[in-house]
Amino acid sequence: MRRICLFISFLSMFTSGFAQLSPEAKQAKKEAILAAIQLPEIPVYEVSVINFGAKGDGKKDCKKAFDKAIQHLKKKGGGTLHVPKGTYLINGPIHFISHFNLHLEEGAVLQFGSNPEDYPTVFTSWEGTFVYNHSPLIYGKYLTDISITGTGIIDGEASETWLQWKPKETADKLLSRKMNHEGTPIKDRVFGNGHYLRPQLIQFVNSKNILLEGVQIEDAPFWCVHLLQCESVTLRKLTYDAHNKNNDGIDLEYTRNVLIEDIKFNNGDDNIAIKAGRDHEGRANAATPSENILIRNCSFKGLHSLVIGSEMSAGVQDVFVENCTAHGYLKRGIYFKTNADRGGFIKDIYIDNVSFKDTEDCFYITANYHGEGSGFNSKIKDVFISNIQCTSASGTAIVIQGYPESKVENVQFKNIHIQKATNGISITNTQHIDFKDVIIGEAATVPTAVK
Repeated sequence: MRRICLFISFLSMFTSGFAQLSPEAKQAKKEAILAAIQLPEIPVYEVSVINFGAKGDGKKDCKKAFDKAIQHLKKKGGGTLHVPKGTYLINGPIHFISHFNLHLEEGAVLQFGSNPEDYPTVFTSWEGTFVYNHSPLIYGKYLTDISITGTGIIDGEASETWLQWKPKETADKLLSRKMNHEGTPIKDRVFGNGHYLRPQLIQFVNSKNILLEGVQIEDAPFWCVHLLQCESVTLRKLTYDAHNKNNDGIDLEYTRNVLIEDIKFNNGDDNIAIKAGRDHEGRANAATPSENILIRNCSFKGLHSLVIGSEMSAGVQDVFVENCTAHGYLKRGIYFKTNADRGGFIKDIYIDNVSFKDTEDCFYITANYHGEGSGFNSKIKDVFISNIQCTSASGTAIVIQGYPESKVENVQFKNIHIQKATNGISITNTQHIDFKDVIIGEAATVPTAVK
């Protein structure tokens, strides 16, 4: 390994005045995000799923019991459904209602069956394109005031079943993208039975005042938690043990006003991915970017910690990340990815006080993801990264890749220490890139004297 030692006390590449918030303005912005988030209001009425015929022996199918309990709560105007200790086999999805809390008591495990025919088609999104597909295992649409709480486990049981679809999905994936590009009416984008697009574990659509707290999430068929067109969201104190293909921890898509805090990630893919639709369809929804997102006090472990993209055609803005720590190897620490198919923008991103251990690339910002597309360059600008520690980058410490006609601009790195790296910095097609107190390798001391 070729070792690189780079010390930059101050380097400014064509810098001009950055549109960076002052500390006071940044704090005010974070407080405004928190003020826009409302916790769900759940009626005090409570029932146990046991009273509706469920049995936590891991053998009896409890699908009907959960459905009956939820319909009972709907008639009462909402409330909390308690799931006591035990393993509950559920052959089919749990569909939420408004003003509803699913509470998993200590030792409770929801174990979902994997017969595709038990999961009817619903309106959803698959990698940034609206489609009708198998229902996510926990699902809700057009809801308000919903939550999942407790200390139990939600187990997608997908490693021996849904995961086998991964090698078969390419034709359907390409078909969905073709429908996106050609503007096929959404009602005609029907997948489900006979197709191979895996469903998400938990997905809420066009819903608000959402809380997920305390539970452990395991073994998802596809993405673990997917919030699509949602707002006013709190995700906290979750734990993950999800290592299947595409087991992203949290995917936000066209979603705004979000708090993510105190979460222990351990995922087979991205820990947090912020998205906003794909290509033509995403650009048509430019009025609904993903925005106003505060991420703090999280523990990262998986493929990448924070990703923006690659589906981000409606734009991503006003993201704050602070006081987080990574554990174990990450392929990339911070990863922004888009290409010339996407359009849209990534801007006003603030990342502060994050520590990484071993990575392939500590920071990777690219407008040329997979080298795809033409005609729809994205704009990446106003990114501020400060107070970062990283043990190693076996690839490159910092990569920024723009386009000649759409440069990445106004990116600041301040107080960065990457202890060792094979390559230091690779920056192309950029302007106004600012380095302050950046060390890659060992810090230089006084110059040596001539002997």
